[in-house]
Amino acid sequence: MKHILFSLGRWNTKLFVKPPILIFCLAASFLSPVGIQSASAAENIIQQQKKMITGVVTDSQGEVIIGANVKVQGDKLGTTTNIDGTFKLNAPVGAKLVVSFIGYETKTVVAKGEAMKIVLADNSTMLKDVEIVAYGVQKKVTLTGAVSSVKSEELVRTPVSSVNNILAGQLSGVTTIQYSGEPGSDAASVFVRGQATWTDSSPLIQVDGVERSMSDIDPNEIESVSVLKDASATAVFGVRGANGVVLITTKRGKEAKAKISITTSSSILTPTKMVEQANSYEYATFYNQMRANDGLTAMFSDAVMAKFKDHSDPIRFPDTRWADYIMKDATMQTQHNINISGGSKGVRYFISAGAYTQGGLFKEFGQNYNFGYQYNRFNYRSNLDIDVTKSTILSFNIAGNVSNANKPYTGQGSSGMIKAMYQATPFSSPGIIDGKYISTATDYDDVQLPFVGGSGITYFGNASTTGGFMQTNYNKLQFDLQLDQKLEMLTKGLSFKVKGSYNSDFSVYKNGAVSKATYFPVLQKDGNILYKKTGENGSISYTETTGKGRDWYLESSLNYNRSFGQNTITALLLYNQSKEYYYSSSDYPDIPRGYVGLVGRVTYDWNNRYMAEFNVGYNGSENFAPSKRFGTFPAGSIGWIASEENFFKPLKPIVNFMKLRASWGLVGNDKIGGSRFMYLADPYGVNNGSFSSRGGYAYNFGIENSTAYKGAYEDSKNNPDVTWEKAFKQDYGVDVNFLSDRLRTTFDYYYEHRTNILLRDYTAPSIIGFTVPYTNQGVVNSWGWELSAKWQDKIGDKFRYWAGVNLSYNQNKIIEEKEAPMNNDYQYAKGHRIGARSMYQLANFYYDGCEADYKNKYGVDYPTQLVSTIGAGDAVYVDLDKNGKIDENDKTRSNGYTDDPQYLIGLNFGFKWKNLEVSSQWTGAWNVSRMLSDVFRQPFLNASGSTEGGLLKYHLEHTWTVDNPSQGSFYPRATWANAAQNYVESNLYEKDAKYLRLKTLQIGYDLNFPFMKKVGLNQMQLALSGYNLLTFSSYIWGDPETRASSSPSYPLQKTYTISLKLGF
Repeated sequence: MKHILFSLGRWNTKLFVKPPILIFCLAASFLSPVGIQSASAAENIIQQQKKMITGVVTDSQGEVIIGANVKVQGDKLGTTTNIDGTFKLNAPVGAKLVVSFIGYETKTVVAKGEAMKIVLADNSTMLKDVEIVAYGVQKKVTLTGAVSSVKSEELVRTPVSSVNNILAGQLSGVTTIQYSGEPGSDAASVFVRGQATWTDSSPLIQVDGVERSMSDIDPNEIESVSVLKDASATAVFGVRGANGVVLITTKRGKEAKAKISITTSSSILTPTKMVEQANSYEYATFYNQMRANDGLTAMFSDAVMAKFKDHSDPIRFPDTRWADYIMKDATMQTQHNINISGGSKGVRYFISAGAYTQGGLFKEFGQNYNFGYQYNRFNYRSNLDIDVTKSTILSFNIAGNVSNANKPYTGQGSSGMIKAMYQATPFSSPGIIDGKYISTATDYDDVQLPFVGGSGITYFGNASTTGGFMQTNYNKLQFDLQLDQKLEMLTKGLSFKVKGSYNSDFSVYKNGAVSKATYFPVLQKDGNILYKKTGENGSISYTETTGKGRDWYLESSLNYNRSFGQNTITALLLYNQSKEYYYSSSDYPDIPRGYVGLVGRVTYDWNNRYMAEFNVGYNGSENFAPSKRFGTFPAGSIGWIASEENFFKPLKPIVNFMKLRASWGLVGNDKIGGSRFMYLADPYGVNNGSFSSRGGYAYNFGIENSTAYKGAYEDSKNNPDVTWEKAFKQDYGVDVNFLSDRLRTTFDYYYEHRTNILLRDYTAPSIIGFTVPYTNQGVVNSWGWELSAKWQDKIGDKFRYWAGVNLSYNQNKIIEEKEAPMNNDYQYAKGHRIGARSMYQLANFYYDGCEADYKNKYGVDYPTQLVSTIGAGDAVYVDLDKNGKIDENDKTRSNGYTDDPQYLIGLNFGFKWKNLEVSSQWTGAWNVSRMLSDVFRQPFLNASGSTEGGLLKYHLEHTWTVDNPSQGSFYPRATWANAAQNYVESNLYEKDAKYLRLKTLQIGYDLNFPFMKKVGLNQMQLALSGYNLLTFSSYIWGDPETRASSSPSYPLQKTYTISLKLGF
């Protein structure tokens, strides 16, 4: 048979129009086109008039199609298009050629003697789609791993401070929980397929292939966010891949005229839902009633009650609901960005600069320093690609940000200050008057308060509490350099890449502390009020500390991508190494943390129909002993596009695409908790002059100068066998498209078996004389499913609409945790979901005849409760071990849910009509709960006791009373005497926190004015958008995502935004 050789030819410049096409074609450029002509086919036409038929196959946009099948109708003679989309076929002139490719309508044309141009109609965008995967890209149509992604346009519909917060509901299998709305610290926690370990379940985050934070990136810089979920996609990350991987790819330039994009926005921020506090009259009324419940006399006199009710003396008998007093109704946010992109054949660039500012909700009361939680950040980025030669590409990335945060100085953090607000009494102070902190007192000459309680404005400062401000400045710099060298001279499709990255950050922490006087009101005979001063108003004292961090990353790889007819093979061999300095401030701070690894991947694809992939990571972590440091993590996956089979043709009009895929593999996690270098010899303390018992394990050797000194003692026990967690993962998925790709669906079922979770073995006796060392004995199983569906269609030429849904379910079970022995299975964390709480199970609120009803319901006698005397309305708990009394053995983990939702849903829909575009996104979660604690559970609780603290409105409206003896009340009878019964941990206080939220809504309109063309303006879009606009939930204790506990959350915020986008 005659051998025919083809050259690669010149690059088609149209390949550089869109970034996904660029990535696709860079990989596809390594293909070596080989004409497919069977000898038998040649013999069949040798007597006929024949000619070398040549042509190019493109899509409707003029972009070439690589790998299209070109066959002679009714014959086996055929070939495929090469890198330029061209083909050569020795066939008779006038023969019918059948041209086909996945995602395009099959077309039959007549072979001509001259060069042919064949245009295939696009019935699917799937083929042009590529997914960012570990260390490269893959065609979405042949991808066999579980990967979800979201593009840039979905991330910038409404401005937010962190990308983490906008991912909610966008990606199936991704959980985001935003516990706090504090400016600069409001990034949501992100989990991939729930939590499969009780130590650290956070995923690996990479930005442009390097481990970095994503919470402070300007969303305008991002091209796409991809989430790798199964072992096939994450095994190459070895000891870092068990919790999933989030890959962020920033924008790059492409060959085109320079494009300038300017966006500017201004937003109003308001809390989504504030915690409601009782006023002074409600407080005193409830307080007296609670005392009456315990048989005590009223503490607030009628005279005081009258003062609270008529507000006739607001300075001495104030009514201050601290959350409303301290926090603003609204604050402002702005976001601005300008980016420029473009390039020639030889140089392509993307340059971006952005500024973000957010005001705080805390009032500053006229102080001459900023401490109201203001936050601002400036981001910059420059990505540059240079074609040094036709086979050499050099890429540079320089990026960073400078941020500044102003906060109050209390040493408590925002949750501590907010807790002080909720625990304060409404009559402790009227607040700040003429720049002075006023406090009430109990020594008035006429009407006296029974007590004052704590202040709700601790951050301002008073005679007993220092005020002031904290200012934190961060300066981060990131640099990447990559060389991509094709090695076509060695073999077709081979290339070499080397990449180096450097990250550094520098922080400056400034603290200004100031003492403040407290002023107490004194009523004069003439009715005026003067003030008695305690303490002094001092000047501000300043301190400043600095911090630093730096790390580097290096990788080098060989990449292979080649097609042999209908067979396509890709391969990757990669070495990487990283070093992070100043990793820990306390645990061997002078020793950097290092990683090293080898990565291998091979994929095979036959005719875009049968796919197989094998991945392996060989990685090492410095956390473990040399003999345990390295491990091998293999994974494999297979795929089958069933819709390409002949038997599937009858279904094609309805089901035009179906891909089945499965993956299995082993991945690791070295973020296991414990301390660093646990494999070292057991540490000892020697001659420590500070005498303490060391838990009873210290040895005292004599007395010197009346000071007791310890000799040598065991500090802790180490374990040289400690190693990483291992997770064996399975994933089974199907991708189905209906009605010419208008409806695209994906379904995945996954199962994970996580072993080697670090723990202390508390099954060991407690009298062995030392704390047992950490061991890898924990086991967790997790499983779930994910469903996504998206419909896209248009009516006529001017109306396009879309709708989509992502639905996820995740469950897990602790198989082994080595807990201390207990009497009943329901007491153990083992057998329950991670995060399941230990609590009593409520039977009902006590009432006359309760005992008999209890026996009828539970089949045993009514048990002795936690307190000896139970009154009407008190909580009654179930005797789970049926021993006749309620004690610790009746606590169970089988009630309720956890903070991590089992079900998540994301809904998005919108339309574009002429110049108007409307889009919205809803998110929801259910089978999720929050546990009430602190003042949310027990009225009048504060840091020093349970009688002079705060009172929330929920106790007023939802407490069992004689007048409202409802078994559906949220709280039992208010009591101090039976507090040990009524306010213990029970499912009464585990509240359902399911919600449905309108996450984003945008209404945009493209303006068109005559002057735009004159100034080169091709886009002017005015948009109104909102974030967290509506929330539907039965949860009343603030926002359902936040905490109602001893660490309450800074309020989450909703935003109302107006923005303008200009394009040149």
